[in-house]
Amino acid sequence: MKCGLTRKVAVRIAALMALPALAGEADSTGLSLDTIIVRDCGQRSFAGSVPPGNYSGITPIGGNRYAVVSDKSATDGFFVFKIDVDSVSGEVVFVENEGFRSAEFPNRDGEGIAFFAPAGTLFVSGESDSRIFEYSPDGRRTGRAIVVPEVFATASANYGLESLTYNNVTHRFWTTTESTLPADGERATAVNGVRNKLRLQSFGDDLQPSEWFYYEMDAPEARSEAGSYAMGVSELCALDDGRLVVLEREFFVSRRKIGSYVNVKLYLVNPSAAVPGEVLDKRFLHGFRTKLSLLGRGIANYEGMCIGPRLADGSLTLILVSDSQNGYKGVLRDWFRTIVMSLNREGNPRP
Repeated sequence: MKCGLTRKVAVRIAALMALPALAGEADSTGLSLDTIIVRDCGQRSFAGSVPPGNYSGITPIGGNRYAVVSDKSATDGFFVFKIDVDSVSGEVVFVENEGFRSAEFPNRDGEGIAFFAPAGTLFVSGESDSRIFEYSPDGRRTGRAIVVPEVFATASANYGLESLTYNNVTHRFWTTTESTLPADGERATAVNGVRNKLRLQSFGDDLQPSEWFYYEMDAPEARSEAGSYAMGVSELCALDDGRLVVLEREFFVSRRKIGSYVNVKLYLVNPSAAVPGEVLDKRFLHGFRTKLSLLGRGIANYEGMCIGPRLADGSLTLILVSDSQNGYKGVLRDWFRTIVMSLNREGNPRP
């Protein structure tokens, strides 16, 4: 599998995870007008070393180890995965599930997970209870929790806190619900054409709430009744310069199953250049569609995303993981995908 160039995006960005800024034209904000080269390395599954699951969130914990949360694990807690990424191409070459670390509490639909470097602990967001608890590396709860504003408790159990990310440079956690809160309007469906309006909420190292911003999703592409449908932000990824990569996901399941599809779009937002409580500007980075057909079973419901290893040329990788619903009826697989992002100084794609 060759990791191929798919998109070149011009954005105002001073640095992307400490990549050097271009010494070029600047806009009124003083930020360089740079080009991000996005390469999609495609998806792979590893059925021999990754049992079917409901993997919904991922975070790096050091080296080639990652903590992965499942929304239907037997108990609350997280898995540890070994993920090897080619240092030149950025392709995922091997993934292994090394086991589960239980908190010995009931599962609460864990959706997001973030490594908290200052304490060497992890935080997991639950969709059913809209709570974010802290866990030690062995999976046990520490007794601490992030103070989530009460408005998030109004989310339904299926549309609660979906994502969680932390950045050790900005010292900020970020989370959001999958869909629109009741106080903020109507939720998107397969037929209403409504744009979800979400609250991106930040927290400091003290676990107290900080700034929040509105994020408006794209309108659904679906225009007909579905057997099942999910439209929302499934993950956030915090970068060193304060920006966030937002993963928008539209999952349309046709009543006959064949023809079902998942649309994924990645956007870049900059909360530090916005006014709290207002709608963030967003810039498109990359998008792709997976689908279910008579001949293809590559449909992938991507729910988890995190920063992966740096490549030999300094490029940044994003690792995405899909939720196969425990390998639903032998059709869905647990897919892993890498996206490579780098700045281009000459205006031409890197080979």
